[in-house]
Amino acid sequence: MRRLTVLCLFAVIPVFAQPAPGPKDVRIVAKDGQRAIPKLALYLNSPGLDTRLEVVKQLTDIGGKDSLDPLITASHDPDPEMQMRAIDGLVNFYLPGYVRQGPAASIARVGASIKAKFSDTNDQVIDAFVTVRPEVIEAIGKLARGGNGMEVRASACRAAGILRGRAAVPDLVEALRTKDNTVMYESLVAIRKIGDPEAGPRITYLLRDLDDRIQSVAIEAAGLLQAKDGLPSLRSIVASPRGSKAERAALSAIAMMPEPADRALMQRYLTAKDERLRAAAVEGLGRIGDPGDHVAIEKIWKDDDKMPPRLASAFALALGGNLDAAQGSPFRYLINTLNSSAWRETAAAYLVEAARRPTVLAALHSPLETATRDEKIQLARILAVSGDASAVPWLDALSRDSDSAVAQEGLRALRSLRSRL
Repeated sequence: MRRLTVLCLFAVIPVFAQPAPGPKDVRIVAKDGQRAIPKLALYLNSPGLDTRLEVVKQLTDIGGKDSLDPLITASHDPDPEMQMRAIDGLVNFYLPGYVRQGPAASIARVGASIKAKFSDTNDQVIDAFVTVRPEVIEAIGKLARGGNGMEVRASACRAAGILRGRAAVPDLVEALRTKDNTVMYESLVAIRKIGDPEAGPRITYLLRDLDDRIQSVAIEAAGLLQAKDGLPSLRSIVASPRGSKAERAALSAIAMMPEPADRALMQRYLTAKDERLRAAAVEGLGRIGDPGDHVAIEKIWKDDDKMPPRLASAFALALGGNLDAAQGSPFRYLINTLNSSAWRETAAAYLVEAARRPTVLAALHSPLETATRDEKIQLARILAVSGDASAVPWLDALSRDSDSAVAQEGLRALRSLRSRL
């Protein structure tokens, strides 16, 4: 009888489960590096949000291809902060260092929601030779379309652009329907970075958006994507602009889609007081390529003392066949401007476009032999985007340059070019 009583007493003693792992446990496991990833992935099922967030942080810090699947899993978490940190972790794999400056780096929680600061600088994009796993773009696209909150959706839009996620373009277009200014802006910038011409007609309805920042990036994207169905709206904006910024953006977009019908419009702006309007007009005439405008373009080149029209006229003359590389020539002026920290991006953009013409591309090769350090670096990037097989030997030579910065850029450009050939 006494034995039975003891057994009964033991039977009613409760059996306690092991406590759920906390952030400290996650950090201890993570010390094993890559080997810890399978166990860390299991912790994504933890009921504690702090634990799950720590898992994402550790996965991002560990990195490596094996971290991608758990980070994709984390992107499915219903918590908005988990979603944003998963996005940053995925981008960080392809663009190391992004996690320290991405939107999730400045998250503040307000109850169940979050607030994040989106910087105005949004020019990051991975190299063309980098291949992103389709599952990563799919996960990010889903969050752009339907993440838990506008901060998440904006962050996903930015990520899709950085990763050149062409497969996410339908999700980015859907994100435009949110009517949230930050989401719309990030989506448009991403569409512009991806550069899929098929997206052009799907954004032209925003050319008249009431938000100046959205209108401006929509106009720019329409021009870059050659969305010619937007030309009537762009011409209307030029005729009756909401402000000088809209007028400049619209004229520049029209200039990027050269139509002989717009030649007279461009000619009228050659004498505009605004130097950027003059530059856009010269660009447009250069692309239209009517020999009758050569004298007017030459006059801008010789007489205008402002940098934007000077560079634009040099570009227009190069398109017209003036490829003399002697000092003081328009073509040499474009190359020399690659040394200017203030204007190199403009000059490089002109040369990227001009180099799509075989004669211009061929003319860019020999200047590499006497180029400065900055010219070599910029010309390598230009050839990576617009070069063909003829540029391979030149980039190969740059990849073995005695200057390590030049050699690194030459190798990167060579990899980018070969990925396209």
